[in-house]
Order: sequence, then structure tokens, then C-alpha cells
Amino acid sequence: MRAVVKNRVAVFSLQGFLDGTNAPFFISLDDIKHTYNLKVDMILISLKRVVYFNVNGLQILSEILLDFRKKLKCTVGFCDVDKSKFETILRFNKDDASFSIFKTLELAYLFVGSNKEEKTLNLLIWNEDSSQRNSLAIDLFERGHNPVVAQTKTDFEAKLREKDKYDDIVEYTHLGFYGNKIASRVTGNAIVYTVKGFLDAELTNQFDFTYHTNSLNVNFQLFIFDATQVVSMNVHALNFFSKLASSGAEYDATICIVGLDFAKTPIKYKEELEDAGILFFDMLGDILKNSELMQELTGSSNRISNKRSITKLMVNNLPNFIEATVSSFEMMTNAKAQKTAASLTVLNIEKKEDLFCSSIGFYGDLDGIVMLIFPVKIAHQACTLLLGEENPSDEDTLDTIAEFVNIIGGRVKAILSENEDIHVDITLPRTYTDIDTLLEMVADKKGVQVDLSLGEQSFTFFLTR
Repeated sequence: MRAVVKNRVAVFSLQGFLDGTNAPFFISLDDIKHTYNLKVDMILISLKRVVYFNVNGLQILSEILLDFRKKLKCTVGFCDVDKSKFETILRFNKDDASFSIFKTLELAYLFVGSNKEEKTLNLLIWNEDSSQRNSLAIDLFERGHNPVVAQTKTDFEAKLREKDKYDDIVEYTHLGFYGNKIASRVTGNAIVYTVKGFLDAELTNQFDFTYHTNSLNVNFQLFIFDATQVVSMNVHALNFFSKLASSGAEYDATICIVGLDFAKTPIKYKEELEDAGILFFDMLGDILKNSELMQELTGSSNRISNKRSITKLMVNNLPNFIEATVSSFEMMTNAKAQKTAASLTVLNIEKKEDLFCSSIGFYGDLDGIVMLIFPVKIAHQACTLLLGEENPSDEDTLDTIAEFVNIIGGRVKAILSENEDIHVDITLPRTYTDIDTLLEMVADKKGVQVDLSLGEQSFTFFLTR
């Protein structure tokens, strides 16, 4: 079955039953080779006329899609799904689908290219996952549309009663991301890795050491392995954790293991890991809800190495970094951003009060760190946009900043790939409640500082290595 191409989107339209037996015959080897030669931005498999599919059939097609993405550097996924199909696909992939899902093919077209020369659409967005809601909104805003985000199911149902206000409803849609083999997230400036099952030599293959090292380089110092779903582990996993603790020692990094049941794991393993400096806790809350412990484990600050200078390639791509940052801030505040100053300098912040800061690292064809410094008022506006909170707590504000900066990092990654054929990965974002901590970390490191005004507010963008 050859894919039909329209608007730079290639679509395979399947029909009937889809299982492990017949899935390989829907898209033949010749079809795959033919697709390799297409100039497209997105490749989708339509499930509109699929009556039934199981996990085996879906997995075979998913592997074909991910191979397309690897070779053609394009978005891949499924389209034409209802609520049942959408939830089933996510359940089969344990809510961690690395491909995209679109309710309709027409909705998928909205996520291809730029719409800035076309009609601006008013789009109502709903997704159970807050990160997906935010990513959908940022992406559609970047493409020239006007997204309206429903923060709760109740809010979504209320807005649906006025659906005449919207040109389309964006639901049952999931944006896939390149991710680590072992799931990771940031919570309270700690990176949490989730491990499951029986831990053996495969753990070394599943773990992204480059990602971890770059997280260390942007000053993450607390790494938590959530092992509540681990059955047991052998000596290979023991060696993995020991070496990880040893390599992080020069960064003053701490590794914690949470929820590991030693009923089927030799207790001597725990003793050896404790000797290597690894801490054990029963629950995540024992760490994350203990503010004094969190301060102790994340409070020290290492300087970024001064051995590397900002490169010409980074300077040439500065407009791409600024574009992703500015457009996201403009969406959040409904104000136009204006550049007031730009220079190659050490980070210089004159007014240090009432500021929040965040940093995110990137690595690959380019490597470095983006730092953002902005007033508390803007941080609270981010909470209003992403959480619907008018008077957020500091904890909620920091979590929201981290999510917002993560979205900006994702946009930078997409713009560099789409416009420049530059491929990078990003770390999770680090947040700071005071500018002095950030200044101590960056020390006398030179970079490109861009000061911008946003209505009556101002914020600072700093790009360094």
C-alpha cells in the first residue's frame, strides 16, 4: 500500500483488522523504500477504517513509523482515532508513546509547517496530561493560531457549550517526543528516573549516559531512581549503580533509590551501594516533601567549566533560540517583546530582587546552556496560563517555570531540526529561586546576553557553554 501525499503529509490508510499476523502485509518493503524517497514533513497511519487492532499489530506498525522518523527526520504517528482508539494506543504504550496521535487528519495538518500567512484559527485544547496541553498550545501558537487551553475536564465541558467560538476542538491528540529509554522527569530540581521489572545488564543499555552527564553539566545534583516497580536486580545492576555514583562524585551529585523491595534482592547489595554513597528511601515523598533534606541535597552549586567558549555556530543560530523563547513569552503574556540590548559578556543582572531563573542544557550537533531570568510577575502569569492558578504557591510556580522552559527547549530543538538540519537533545530544566545561585554557577563564563522588554516587564536571555 503506497502512502497518499497531501500538504507534505504522507498517509497510509489501513482497513479491517490489525494484528500481529497481518500487520506486516499492510506496508510492504517496497512501500517502505518508496516512502524513503518522499519529501514530507509527516508520515501517518490512518485508523479510520480499522475495525480492531491489538498490541502486536500496533507494535509492528509503530516500529515502521519510528524507522521512518529516524531516516527522514520527520513527525510520525497515527490519525483518525476516536476516544477508544486513542486511549488504547496510549495504554499499549504505557502512556509514553514516542510517536504522535491526531484525532483527525485535518488536525494533523495544523501541526505541519507554518500557518502565519493563512487564517488564524481559534482552537480549543484539551488533554488529560498537562504537559501535552501545554505543548499543543505552544506548537499551535508558533504556527500562527490562537489556542485556548482548558485546564480541567469541567472547564473543557463548559467551553464546549460555546463551541461556536472555536474553529476546531483539539482533543484525542498526543505529540510524540524523542525520549530516554528510561523515563525521566524533574521534580523540585531533582531528576527522577523510573526503572521497572528485573534489573540486569540491560540497564546499562537502557540508560542514556550522555543525557545524564549533560544534566550534571547544567548543575543537577540530585538523581532519584524510582524502583517501586522493580522485582529484583543482579550484580550487573549493582555495578551500574556503583559506577554511576562514582562518576557523579566530582559534581557533588547524590543518587537515591526509592521503594526497592529487598525481599528478592540480596541485602548485601544495599550495603555495598550505601558504601558507594547511594541513599535509600521508602517513598519519593520522604525526599521531595522534606524541604530541609532537598536543600541539603541540591543546595550546593558547582561552577560551569570555563574551558569551552561560545562557538560561531551557536552565534549564527542565536535567532532560532530567541524566536522560540520570545514567541513563548508573548503567548504567555499577550505582550509584544522588544530587544533592548545584546552583547557578548558575562551574565550581568543589575536588579536582583523578585526574580525567578531557569536553565536548560542542549547537546548533540550543538551543545550549551540557555538561561532565562524573569520577574516573579511573569512567572505567575505562566501559572495562570498553564495551571489556571491565580495565586500559585512558590512550589507550583517553580514547577510551572520548569514545564514552561521545557516547552521552550522543545521548540528550540524543533526549530533547529526543521530550519537548519541541526539535531540536538535537551536536558530537563533547572529552576532557581534567587539570581545569586545562578550567578555563582555561571561565575565568569562569557556568553551572549540579550535583554528584552515585554510590555512593562523585562527578561534576560543568556546563551553559553
